[in-house]
Formats: sequence, C-alpha cells, structure tokens
Amino acid sequence: MDTLTQTSSERRERAIAALAEKPDGVIEQIAAKAEVTPAEVLSVLPEGAAVVVPAQQWERIWTDLSSWGEILMIVHTEDIVLEVEGRLPDGSEGHGWFNIHGDSPIGGHIRKERCVSIAFVDRGFHGRRSCSVWFMNADGKAMFKVFVRRDKERNLLDEQVKRFETLRAALV
Repeated sequence: MDTLTQTSSERRERAIAALAEKPDGVIEQIAAKAEVTPAEVLSVLPEGAAVVVPAQQWERIWTDLSSWGEILMIVHTEDIVLEVEGRLPDGSEGHGWFNIHGDSPIGGHIRKERCVSIAFVDRGFHGRRSCSVWFMNADGKAMFKVFVRRDKERNLLDEQVKRFETLRAALV
C-alpha cells in the first residue's frame, strides 16, 4: 500500500507502535521504521512534549535563539547528521533566502518559505532530557534543529532551558 492510499489513522498507529518500541530514540529513525514522517512521530509524543507554533513566528523565535549564546544546530538527512556548535547569527532576507553570517561556525542560506511550522520539543533522549526547536517543512521533516547545549557533565545548561521554556510559553 502506498502512502496515498494509507489512512492517517494507519500511519498514526504505526508511529505510535514504533515510538513505543524506543520512546527516547532518534525521531527520524522512529519515523523511518514506521514509514511515516518525523512530524507524524512528533504529533504522537506525550502531551506537551512537542509544542507546535506557526512558521509566522520565525523572526521572533530566530531573534530569541540568536541571543542564547552557543547552541547546537543539527541538520539530519538520510545521508548525514551534521552537528555544529556556535552562536546562532542574526539573519536577513535577500535574494529569496534567509541569510545567516557572522562570527560563528554556523552560517549559510535557508529557504525560509519552506518552513511551515516550528516545534518546541522537550522529551527524553537516550535516558536524558533534551530540549530543541525544530523548523519543519511541508514534507514533515526538520529543515534543521536548534538544541539546548549541555555542560561537561552532560546536563542541560540551566539558563538555556529557562530561555527555551520562556519562549515556548510566550508562543502558545
């Protein structure tokens, strides 16, 4: 059965079953196992674990994230999981792109118009709490994710957790 003939309830059931097998696993791996999108897996997380806001909040969210200090940005595709630590630079729009440049290893050009929603994800990941902001596209995949950093003992940075929680609460 192809995805066009599958009902949303069948896809939802597969997402729930795959998540139950590895509730603190990698969302993209859970989605692949269930043959659903990462967005569909996020939608079946326990209440409050993935709070989704409209993409129209991009500027407000980006501006706030760029004031957090060093973050961890992850781009996860089928072929690579790219992790970059650094300050999220301010961005500007030009030539059809959201351009990010500055004194940071994070830089480049984002097709901002492909972002349809932004998810604040607060869940267990391999036995530890993880907080991240996912910029989602219409394909149900994360364009990129911004994670709260950890200290040397692998604990989340308290100040960034507070910033994450405050921003999420201000948008819902």
